Amino acid sequence: MAKRTVTRTHVASIRNQQQVRDGLDSLGFAASKLWNVARWTIGRIWDETGTVPGEGTLKSYLKGNERYTDLNAQSSQAVLEELSEAFKSWYGHRRNGNQNANPPGYRKHGDDHPRSTVTFKEDGFKHDPKNGRIRLSKGRNLKAHWSDFLLCEYETRPDTKVENVQLVRAVYEHGEWRLHIVCRHQKSVISDWHARRSTSCERHEVETSSSGDRTAGIDLGICNFATVSYGDEATLYPGGALKEDIYYFAKERAKCDDSTSREARRLDRKQTERRSHFLHALSKHIVSECAKRSVGTIVVGDLGGIRDDENGDARNWGDQGNLNLHGWAFDRFTSMLEYKAEDEGISVKRESERDTSKTCSTCGTKDGNQRIERGLYVCDDCGTVANADINGAENIRRKVLPNLATDGGRDRDNGWMAQPAVRLFDRSEGRFAPREQVVDREP
Repeated sequence: MAKRTVTRTHVASIRNQQQVRDGLDSLGFAASKLWNVARWTIGRIWDETGTVPGEGTLKSYLKGNERYTDLNAQSSQAVLEELSEAFKSWYGHRRNGNQNANPPGYRKHGDDHPRSTVTFKEDGFKHDPKNGRIRLSKGRNLKAHWSDFLLCEYETRPDTKVENVQLVRAVYEHGEWRLHIVCRHQKSVISDWHARRSTSCERHEVETSSSGDRTAGIDLGICNFATVSYGDEATLYPGGALKEDIYYFAKERAKCDDSTSREARRLDRKQTERRSHFLHALSKHIVSECAKRSVGTIVVGDLGGIRDDENGDARNWGDQGNLNLHGWAFDRFTSMLEYKAEDEGISVKRESERDTSKTCSTCGTKDGNQRIERGLYVCDDCGTVANADINGAENIRRKVLPNLATDGGRDRDNGWMAQPAVRLFDRSEGRFAPREQVVDREP
């Protein structure tokens, strides 16, 4: 049995929130102030030279700044690294011709600073697993007014093992601080032959199983959040539950007199929790179905440019489309899919979705007019009739497979593409089930 290393981020609540809150607030405010100083510095250099300084130059320039020494040195470096990456992303959009892209802004609302995330690397924390504590270091300036460190008592899920901690982030979410603890775990991997020979009891004891040699493709969208093609069958996962939550919570939030009130924060927290559960349930279900079918590779559509048109300008999807798009979390879902698939020994590859909705997956004909109403795709060249999302998912799947000529081409049976299975989110049980089994769809 082989071993492999995986990295996981565990979210932990802080049991002694009242004791450490003021100290964490001071660190969060300090991180925002350092961000603003660095943002002003980059803006000035940009105005004078037309270039954005790299993170190494920025660190050297600000190392002696008062705001830099408010935090542990590695925590200050993490703030500057984050800002540098944000500027690189913005500059990349400009270089590609998107003049509507905005540079990173300042973290300040009037005279108030938000509580920014504070990252603690190896020199900035000390873990006490026996007592469930993590000691977080402060910068030199803050040590003069408070204690030298913050001792946080954390609590995670009962089945979570916090070990080999690599990184700790203090994150302010929904009115309280939480710890995001990045750990390195050793996972056991058994061969596919042994996985098939294992009994159900034995499989429960094994944390991971190796993958097969099949490939699945996933097309992400708004109407159907995910469409999975296995090459000979397909499954649709509608996003109706997410749509219902978006409209329901927007309506309830509009009833609040103050957007920062306790009720508004409660609604935001509840919506976030529901969306997270939906994404976790969906990614877990898809990985489980792939494992059953001996899938070794999942190819998922990369929607990095979904908010831009072909010219790099911001695309208008209409009022409802824009609301849905910004309420979706495609990248977060893909990240969940990646680490859940990794536990099953399945690799996940991200591939561009460009032209996958316009191309016939059977003969390769490219024609934007072949996708007609109600999600139907009809190829005028070879006569293929398919669900449009399944056609897109199959094109994504085939991006890592041989070309059409060596993989059957027109002779492949494609009747399954017009008759997908449908799985709906069952709120009462918090899982995905066949359409006929789901009866409760209330928010």
